[in-house]
Amino acid sequence: MANVLALTGSLRARSYNLAALKAAQELMPEGMKMTIADYAQVPLYNQDVQDQGIPAAVTQLREAILAADGLLIASPEYNFSVSGVLKNAIDWLSRVSPQPFKDKPVAILSVTAGPVGGARSQYELRKILGCLDALVLLKPEVFIGACMTRFDADLKLTDQATRKILGDQMVAFAAWMDRLAKR
Repeated sequence: MANVLALTGSLRARSYNLAALKAAQELMPEGMKMTIADYAQVPLYNQDVQDQGIPAAVTQLREAILAADGLLIASPEYNFSVSGVLKNAIDWLSRVSPQPFKDKPVAILSVTAGPVGGARSQYELRKILGCLDALVLLKPEVFIGACMTRFDADLKLTDQATRKILGDQMVAFAAWMDRLAKR
């Protein structure tokens, strides 16, 4: 059983990115299970806070990532880049030991209201994760734009083409984790 930890770059209760993670969970192949991390208690990064000790919420998130076989990240695009809450968590996690992203299989998807589907933020996120030695799945890329037309009022992913590419990504992610586990 491959254990996947999921992070959403939006803390909203009715986040489309959270909804996409739930859809991904439904579309995962047999042998994969996913837990969605709650990291809302991670404080804003501040060297003075770090000097007093790593906050418990950061330690808990690090432990969850270390324990997972893979990490799935769904995040909106904010101002052509990564959401602040996700970047903040990554900044904290880059300062702990052991560093939880090193050699961790990662898959990325993004959901936005705009037509580009978060492509710019994904490329920024890939750059950030690359410097932390994460092993990011290259294909298929999943950019879900015009999200209001792809999810229903209950935030269920109803667009069949989007469900297909998301399902394809989950199959590729399972194979990616398996391939990396064998090396």
